[in-house]
Amino acid sequence: MDAEQLHRDAIVIDGLMISNWSRSVFEHMQRGGLTAVNCTCSVWEGFRGSMANIAQWKAWFTAYQDILLQVHSTADIRRAKAEGKVGIILGWQNTSGIEDRIEFLRLFRDLGVRVMQLTYNTQNWVGTGCWESRDGGLSDFGRDVIDEMNALGILVDLSHVGAKTSDDAVRHSRKPVAVTHGCPAAQKPHPRNKTDEQLRVLADHGGFVGFATYTPFLPKGGETTVGDCLTGIEHFIDVMGEGSVGIGTDFTQDQDLAFFKYLASDKGDGRQVTADPEVPPQPKGLEKIEDFGNLTRAMVARGWPESRIRGIMGENWLRFLGDVWGE
Repeated sequence: MDAEQLHRDAIVIDGLMISNWSRSVFEHMQRGGLTAVNCTCSVWEGFRGSMANIAQWKAWFTAYQDILLQVHSTADIRRAKAEGKVGIILGWQNTSGIEDRIEFLRLFRDLGVRVMQLTYNTQNWVGTGCWESRDGGLSDFGRDVIDEMNALGILVDLSHVGAKTSDDAVRHSRKPVAVTHGCPAAQKPHPRNKTDEQLRVLADHGGFVGFATYTPFLPKGGETTVGDCLTGIEHFIDVMGEGSVGIGTDFTQDQDLAFFKYLASDKGDGRQVTADPEVPPQPKGLEKIEDFGNLTRAMVARGWPESRIRGIMGENWLRFLGDVWGE
């Protein structure tokens, strides 16, 4: 099997990036063979800030239409592949953008936001994040938010959600939910990593996980290699099944220390929530987004069958998103 040809032919989907967006980053995506990427456009922002971020993305879609295509459906992902462009899925890592108004969900869906994480690290109207000292679970408002997200075809993301809130959400949602970017707690205990029990419950309810190549979540930290990432993916496969696993790198290309301090502070400017922030190194062999093909090369070298490689690199995501979005 020729790894170069396989990567060129495959649908390649990254379940989450939060890089410092620029034409340079978008060109890296294209050179890396990315078909579609869930790009974070809201974390701590409220309604106005989230709208401003989306307005910026709309401007980029016009300015860089030679390489970018906004994704509203799986048909758009296939179109991006056919046209050699990068499909951009607008996503949130918090529900702060709707503030306390469920009806705002429809506005943002219509603008193209198709993935929303319920909470980011701490407490909000919906539920509890994974770094909160007490996990109160999903609120009644949160249940209503999930009901509306299900009706609108917005994917529920549980990556930074507290364990009880996550379990409540998995069991309440009428549609399958996802951890768009996460790592196994069995390999490294960490508030952001998911236990095998959590993964099994997710799989039992039709859910999905994207493997994060974010080195602070991995056992070897800054010494992590692409091969170590495959070992983590294999753990997910063993627990959840091959069809329920994809990639969600959590790439932070070109972000600086100020950005990580922003992420690590409650609501962006409050108390420090996580460990001392730093700009983490990428795995060796995956230093830049343009190196994405090294994942496919490593999978071929490890002897994975072509069907598994195509599935993990993007086809599993494509099928799952079609089920959730209904289009």
